[in-house]
Amino acid sequence: MQNTDLVLVLAALGLVPLVFMGLTAFVKISTVLFITRSAIGMPAVPANLVVTVLAGALTVVAMMPVGQLIHGRLTPLLEQVEERPLGELASEALDRLREPLRDFYRANAAPGEIERFARLQEEQSAPGTEVDHGAFTVVIPAFLVTELLEAFALGFAIFLPFLVIDLIVANVLVALGVQAMSPTQVALPFKLLLFVAVDGWGLLARSLASGYVPG
Repeated sequence: MQNTDLVLVLAALGLVPLVFMGLTAFVKISTVLFITRSAIGMPAVPANLVVTVLAGALTVVAMMPVGQLIHGRLTPLLEQVEERPLGELASEALDRLREPLRDFYRANAAPGEIERFARLQEEQSAPGTEVDHGAFTVVIPAFLVTELLEAFALGFAIFLPFLVIDLIVANVLVALGVQAMSPTQVALPFKLLLFVAVDGWGLLARSLASGYVPG
């Protein structure tokens, strides 16, 4: 392997964590999990590392159909590693990666967001330039904004029952004349009980991992 090829391979490997955390389902899944932790009222439990690992595991499950498509397209190239230059193989591998990823982003981005970023690109392009609604510069930001919007919407729905518990506990404490006690601390066991009783982590994990279309 030539030095140039080795540098390219190392550079590509260095981008893998960034791509995984910033351009996959990890964006929404991690956001929802952190919001859920805050909604329960325990900002440090589970630990950040635990939440991140869980988000990563669910992301792998959510992206599995896309990964299988990519694996099928790249397998023939892996068999030619000894026969063709690495730079040429890397270039062809990128070409084969584009279509499954573009289809995934486009299928899971809101049409309104795709239209928004297509108009933005059209405004920034030369007059008369035709904008491709399937271009990565359109579908990637549209996908990320859609993911954040859905994460916050789901976070709102998660917060509501816990907020109701906080309000009920606060009113009960006021009625009993024990305002010195913290409603948040008193409500915490009831919120934990509710979350465990409805199998909160399991339902949330299943919902987050199964909410994607491969393309």
